Amino acid sequence: MQITQAEIPEVLILEPRLFGDSRGFFYESFNEQVFRDKTESDARFVQDNHSRSVQNVLRGLHYQIQQPQGKLVRVIQGAVFDVAVDLRRSSSTFMRWMGWELSADNRRQIWIPPGFAHGFLVLSETAEVLYKTTDYYAPQYERTIRWDDPTLAIAWPLESPPILSAKDATGQFSKTAEVYV
Repeated sequence: MQITQAEIPEVLILEPRLFGDSRGFFYESFNEQVFRDKTESDARFVQDNHSRSVQNVLRGLHYQIQQPQGKLVRVIQGAVFDVAVDLRRSSSTFMRWMGWELSADNRRQIWIPPGFAHGFLVLSETAEVLYKTTDYYAPQYERTIRWDDPTLAIAWPLESPPILSAKDATGQFSKTAEVYV
């Protein structure tokens, strides 16, 4: 597995080693010991989530103000533009965002530690996203920052207005959102 540090050092891009031939391919998508050794993280995953969305669906930007979740994100079908926003007030990268294309073809995974908001835009006809989390879903602590927040100015690769849930359409602006210390 190759691991690359993103512009925000705690966010990591993981690229698994692929074994392929005329029959197809095999790769190890997660190995706890390799993850710990290569990321120097003691993250413990407690929940796996799987979403399927159609093209132009934008999910996020989501986070939990208590029970914050670290996420290991990958796409098993289709492609998404995946975004992480640093919400740690004490961080030198506070309110900076980063985005990447994750796809079934590139097999990239993103490690987003606790303290970040997360979202994605579906680029393909459909996409299936899998992500492991370091804490359980706690709806009472869930918060949403607007995808079109002018302070963040995320460069979503949109060709038309996104398809949003009611929750995502009415998220907070970053200036008034609860953030981490």
